[in-house]
Amino acid sequence: MFIDNRAFFAPWDPVREEDYFTLSKQESVIRAEISARDQGQKMPFVITLDGTGEIIGTININDIVRGVFQSANLGYEIAEKHNGRGYATAAVGLATAHAFKALGLHRVQAGTLLHNVRSQRVLEKNGFRREGVALRYLRIAGEWQDHIIFAKTIEE
Repeated sequence: MFIDNRAFFAPWDPVREEDYFTLSKQESVIRAEISARDQGQKMPFVITLDGTGEIIGTININDIVRGVFQSANLGYEIAEKHNGRGYATAAVGLATAHAFKALGLHRVQAGTLLHNVRSQRVLEKNGFRREGVALRYLRIAGEWQDHIIFAKTIEE
């Protein structure tokens, strides 16, 4: 999925080294994801196409913080040819429910680039509210870029 969507994901992702798009690097990324999951730091998922098992995206509950915060960040991406078909909306709903019910979190937040209207709509459809703009929030496509922060708490 990452190789086929390399150009499509580039404006929304950090700059990736060339080896990121190799099988050996993807195997090490998966091992790191599993290790972080086992340590309670994140919950990674793949999004599959119904009936085929084809991986069409990823969604991750990242940066899980316990204690008085009980919060995490949500990140997701869907392959270009499957964009606009409701898969991201469904995946965000399922992942958020998992964060609240299975992981016992109180708050889930997500950031979108200012011009990523489609992703903003996915979050709004799932009951996330806009909290504001975080200046120079993430280094995306090689530049520190502003993001709109969305959040949802278990009470919502």
